[in-house]
Amino acid sequence: MILPLAGRWIAVTRPAEQATKLTAAIQAAGGAVISFPLLDIQALPDLSHFNQAVTPLTQFDWVVFISSNAVQHGMPLLQLAGIPPGLKFAAIGPTTAASLQAFGITQVLTPQDRFDSESLLALEPLQAMQGQRVLIVRGVGGREVLAETLKQRGAEVVFGECYRRVNPQSSAQVLAQAYHEDKLQGIVVTSSEALRFLLDLAHDAAWLRATPVFVNHARIAEQASAAGLTVYCSGVSGDSAMLSLLQHQLS
Repeated sequence: MILPLAGRWIAVTRPAEQATKLTAAIQAAGGAVISFPLLDIQALPDLSHFNQAVTPLTQFDWVVFISSNAVQHGMPLLQLAGIPPGLKFAAIGPTTAASLQAFGITQVLTPQDRFDSESLLALEPLQAMQGQRVLIVRGVGGREVLAETLKQRGAEVVFGECYRRVNPQSSAQVLAQAYHEDKLQGIVVTSSEALRFLLDLAHDAAWLRATPVFVNHARIAEQASAAGLTVYCSGVSGDSAMLSLLQHQLS
């Protein structure tokens, strides 16, 4: 039996601890994986600003989590602060919502199709926000469209930043060498920040422009296309969708 990804080498740029399932799936389909994490998620050494921002939690009507990392780093702190009854939860997508369920939060406002700030903002409960106070749990920095739109709708917005994203790689030589040895047929990128780190490391290299990039979100695809890359987008999150995309394009 010929496996669909036999002979294909695929770089996976997720943090190592978040890439295990996809790595195993690619290998089960016959592919070889180059682990090249472009994001390292680190807890902030000083959480005093976070604790000050969220105290007391009773001041908030909504808490919005922009990633599963925000849930993993933020929810233990919110539980310590004491989650009040009636606090409403929202998540940027189903993976983040599932992370909240692991903390016992079952009622979570989540978009159903495209998973980004714009899709969350399109949901009816977030339209009339006059007088509402919203806590956005996230890493340091990030897109501002969610906060700015909620403010335009009348909400007061507070950021609870509880982790940071750093690039653990100092060069892309591993990928360049793999390409020249015909051992790089695709690169999986599942965050806008990881794509920016990749572009910074590669410096518009010919090998990157010649290697297809596989992404899970239209916004990342748009950024990759604007940088002159060949890009394929699954359109949905999840390892199974990414595996299907890889198999379709590389088999």
